Amino acid sequence: MQKTHSTMAEKAVLRPTGRVIYEVSLQHVGSLNALRQREPTTIYFSNLRKAVDAITAELAFNNWPPRVNYTAVYRGIKQREFYSCDFDVAGTRVFRVKVVSRILNPALPRLGIDENPVR
Repeated sequence: MQKTHSTMAEKAVLRPTGRVIYEVSLQHVGSLNALRQREPTTIYFSNLRKAVDAITAELAFNNWPPRVNYTAVYRGIKQREFYSCDFDVAGTRVFRVKVVSRILNPALPRLGIDENPVR
C-alpha cells in the first residue's frame, strides 16, 4: 500500500500554516442600540471550548438563556466558517454573539512579484 503523489500533495494543502484562534464578538443591534450607543466588543481565544465556556458563563451571570453550546458553535464554524446567535427581549433584538475562526500568523504571500528577468 503505497501513498500516491496526489494524496501526499492533498495533505500538504489541507494543513494550515498558521495557528487557529477564535474571535468572539458581541455586537449590540436593534432599536435599543439607538438609545444606548455601545461599541462592539471583541476578544480572542486559542481554544474553542474555552471560548464557548466563557460565553455561557457570561450569559448565565447576566441571566440570559443558555442558547450557545459547543456542538452548535463547532458545526457552525465548520459549515459556514462562523457562528452567530441573536438574543432578544419581547421580540426586540438586543445583541448578537458571533464566533469566527481566524488564522494567526498565516504564511506570507509572494505578493505577486515575479523574478527579475534582467541578469
